[in-house]
Amino acid sequence: MTLDGVALLFSYLFFTVVRYWGAADTQDATSAIAEHALGIALVAIVLQWSVGSFLRMYQGRATVASLDETFLLASTVVCIGCALSLVNIAFQPYVISRGVPLAATFMALFVMLLGRAVWRLRQHGGVRWSESAVPALVFGAGAGGTQLVASMMRNPASQLRPVGFLDDDPWKRRLRVAGVPVIGSRGELASAARETGAGVLVIAIPSASPELIREVSRDARACGLRVKVIPGVDDLLAERVSIRDVRDIDIHDVLGRNPVETDVSSIAGYLTGKRVLVTGAGGSIGSELCRQINRWGPSELIMLDRDESGLHATELSIMGRALLDSGSLVLADIRDAAALGTVFRERQPQVVFHAAALKHLTMLEQYPAEAMKTNVVGTANVLEAAAAVGVERFVNISTDKAADPSSVLGCSKRVAERLTAAMATRDSGTYLSVRFGNVLGSRGSVLTAFAAQIAAGGPVTVTHPDVTRYFMTVDEAVLLVIQAAAIGNDGEALILDMGEPIRIQDVAEQLIDQSGRPIEIVYTGLREGEKLHEVLLSEDESSARPVHPLVSHVAVPPLDARALRPWRDDGHDSARARMERWAAHDEPALLAVLQQSR
Repeated sequence: MTLDGVALLFSYLFFTVVRYWGAADTQDATSAIAEHALGIALVAIVLQWSVGSFLRMYQGRATVASLDETFLLASTVVCIGCALSLVNIAFQPYVISRGVPLAATFMALFVMLLGRAVWRLRQHGGVRWSESAVPALVFGAGAGGTQLVASMMRNPASQLRPVGFLDDDPWKRRLRVAGVPVIGSRGELASAARETGAGVLVIAIPSASPELIREVSRDARACGLRVKVIPGVDDLLAERVSIRDVRDIDIHDVLGRNPVETDVSSIAGYLTGKRVLVTGAGGSIGSELCRQINRWGPSELIMLDRDESGLHATELSIMGRALLDSGSLVLADIRDAAALGTVFRERQPQVVFHAAALKHLTMLEQYPAEAMKTNVVGTANVLEAAAAVGVERFVNISTDKAADPSSVLGCSKRVAERLTAAMATRDSGTYLSVRFGNVLGSRGSVLTAFAAQIAAGGPVTVTHPDVTRYFMTVDEAVLLVIQAAAIGNDGEALILDMGEPIRIQDVAEQLIDQSGRPIEIVYTGLREGEKLHEVLLSEDESSARPVHPLVSHVAVPPLDARALRPWRDDGHDSARARMERWAAHDEPALLAVLQQSR
């Protein structure tokens, strides 16, 4: 307010002196002109302060020296100046020369804006940064980036010191924000890092796609830069970007796609008031499935597993206590057909989610007979028990390794898909499968393994520099399972569109970067049965998306469970050969087996 008042007073007196210099021939005339000029200047000051206060311009309505304040200030000053000019003209003779109010108005506005600009430069200039502040490049000179840098400038204790922007927009090439210049495009990242000595790159584009984050992160790590991001658009709608919003890249940022959202409330009604049984309830997927199902009010949630510790953890997460005395917990092994039959007859489940399985590829390569017992025979046992009590819906949880399988795990899960499809032809209920990619954060996932290796000081082991995998979040996996039972048809396998596969090395490098430790990556080579690149569909499969645009439906050829009956535990080689044959749709061999079983 003081600056604006002084600017108006000075401007009116200055132009009055310029206009009347030497024109007044008497002392009385000079005094009268001075009084008139001072009077109109005081009126202008009172109006400026009054209108400004009414518009809350001086109470923080707009940031000082911002574009919003500049527009508001200019509108107020010009309108008051024009009003005073019109009033002055209406008087005969004029109170003061007609040109003085208009000239003084624009000079005063210039002085006001100049004062604010000087204040802004002093605020952002000469910042005394903390000695520990790391020089940082900011990728993105848009609204998010400029707000972020302004926040850094207001907070000298920040651990990041902006040294330059990178932006691919050629119109921003000469832009400076609070003294921080745009020094190049993304392609000039390496040279910018060398010239500025930057140690961190902040991706300051709230709307950045996962693909962009992944690509920029890869380039930045190649230049020795740590990478941080600001939250997405949805998180920033209610507030401005500040240094507090900067965070390390989350593994979800590099999925290569946006997480798939499902309106579960519109499809999960089939769980309400039903008796629901989950096998493998102590595992990472099974336990999360139980937690989600419990939200929809089943009349009974039956959690079955052979791992008592897993059941303990699941009950604790759902009930808030874990006394292991609840009737909801069932300790049983799916290999035990008699025990399963008893459980199903006593509890009469209406919906079954089959998540129990052995899933570690390398371990099953050594012990294929165990994969046969659990993933194949165990699945057949669960299917038979479900059919015996007239289950309404049955969802078998499979894996992308079941598509063109090359491993014991893949073959066993493919056979489980075929057994489920066969039951769909026999029983009145709906029987189908769901194929997962690698589930982020699940037990035994690469995240868990890499985190443990980094905590131990390394090295981090990656099988091959180019190996890729499909990833999905735990939430996506569980919601897909729940949705499958609502939209899937008999005998199908449902597959989520997981975007482009992600290089495992990128995941490892990102976790190492977040740790801030110099961890070595060691390549161990692909293991037996492991693919360089996974696929979601076998070569002979075709898919359709009749319900959800990101969920494919694939028909699965059935495999009659009678094919399993001649099998005896006569060694791992026998188990491997049989699963490979059944997974490969070797129908002549299958017919021979069926004939032997009659």
